[in-house]
Parts: sequence; structure tokens; C-alpha cells
Amino acid sequence: MSAEDTSRSEAGAGEAGAGTTVAYDRHGPVAVVTLNRPEVLNAFNRQLAHDLRDAMIRASGDDEVRAVVLRGAEGYFSAGADLKQGFPTDRKVEDMLNTDFRPVLDMIAGMEKPVIAAVAGPAAGVGLSFALVCDLVMMADDAYLLSPFAAIGLIPDGGATWLLVRQLGYHRAYQMCIESERVPAQRCHELGLANRVVPAAELETRSLAWARELAERAPLALARTKLAMRDAMNISLSEAIAREAHLQNACVQSEDAKEGVAAFLAKRKPEFKGK
Repeated sequence: MSAEDTSRSEAGAGEAGAGTTVAYDRHGPVAVVTLNRPEVLNAFNRQLAHDLRDAMIRASGDDEVRAVVLRGAEGYFSAGADLKQGFPTDRKVEDMLNTDFRPVLDMIAGMEKPVIAAVAGPAAGVGLSFALVCDLVMMADDAYLLSPFAAIGLIPDGGATWLLVRQLGYHRAYQMCIESERVPAQRCHELGLANRVVPAAELETRSLAWARELAERAPLALARTKLAMRDAMNISLSEAIAREAHLQNACVQSEDAKEGVAAFLAKRKPEFKGK
């Protein structure tokens, strides 16, 4: 891979190394963001949450980036919150969840670019939330999702209740959480929690290839489809139709739409510029 095709950021949400909790790499139009605390199965602490938000802000603001892959280092997505560090003593857990985790979860859900979760190993606890809040989920065939909270006297957090109920329905979501059920990749695919399941050895290359495919599509269309579908979960059918109409009006006036129609009529591959 050429130097022109890959760039790395600096400290903080940057190149993997001593003291960093998130690695950021750019492969052409794709940003790859890696949770980088493998010694604790990429468990979240305050620093990781903040560094991840910085990385997502960087990807969102980079006009050269059209798709993002979120993954974990060394064959693990994330084991959830780092319980070995204990609960905060200087502030409420409620404040921690709202100030550390909520901003980055909102960032992933709200950014205009599609985010693919590439899940290897466990996506447990708040790690499950970070996988499911992404727009697309690719899982290694030996990966699994787990909401372990009830087993230690806690409730799901990080938006897990909202995400699971909407994707599974109330009864199935409630059962999964109160029984702390480990859901393997193939079952996740059957339930609609994962889009694709691939051999573990191919997860990195396949997720990057998928992101590259998305990067070739019209950025404005992907962004507005994401916005419309995120909104659709909370509004009426009539409101959704009106929302689509408004966003479609903006799309029709774009250069990308003109290029898309011209390419279709000429039977050639379109070249979208995000304008």
C-alpha cells in the first residue's frame, strides 16, 4: 500500500503505540478506527471513550473520507466497560455515561458517513452498544454479542435497550438481556443484528473492501438515507414521507444526482464528488 493511500494521525486518537487507546488510519477514502487496549480486550475507560470521539470527529470532518470502519485491536472488538478500574468515586455513574459515552455514540449515529462495525471476538456490555449503533455490522464467524449486565446486578446502558428493542422486538431483547445470553455471529445474522458474517481471518480485509465499495457511492445520498432512516424510527409514516420529500429535493439538485442519471443513461460507472 502506497504512502499516498494510507495516512496516520498523531498522538491521542492516533497511531497505535504506548499510551494510545485508539488508532486512526486512512486508506484512501476509508478511515479505519481501532480500539487499542488489547491487554483488557479493548475494554472502555474514560480515555478510550474520549479518544474514540476525537477519532470520529476527525473522520467526519475529513472531506477525503467517505466511509469508516470501527474495529478492535488483536482479534477483540470490546469486552465493554473496564470493570477492573472500578466505578468512579468522584462522580455519579449517570454523569460518566452521559459525558463519556453518550457523546461518541451520538457522534457515530449522527455523522453523515456510513460506519461499519467490524466485530471480532466479543462485543459485550457497552461494546455491544458501540457495535450496534454503527450503520452496518460485519462479524467474524467466531464473534459474539453479549449483554452481561443482569449477571452482575446492572442494567444495559450505552443505548443498548433502545438499540436491541428496535432491532429484535421487546420480548426477544428483554430475554437476551436478563439471561445474559451470548449470541454467536451466525445467530446475530439470522436475527438481523449483523449484516454479514465472514471467516475471522478475512474480517479485516473484507470490512475494508466493503467500506471501499460504499466510498464509491454518492456521499450525499448515503448521508441523507442515513438521516432519513435514523429519523424514521421515531416519527410517523406521514412525517417520514414528508422528511423523505425534503431530503429528496436536496438530492435532486446535487451534481451527484445529475452525474448518476447521466452515467445510468450512458451505461457507464458514475464518478460521484459529494456535491
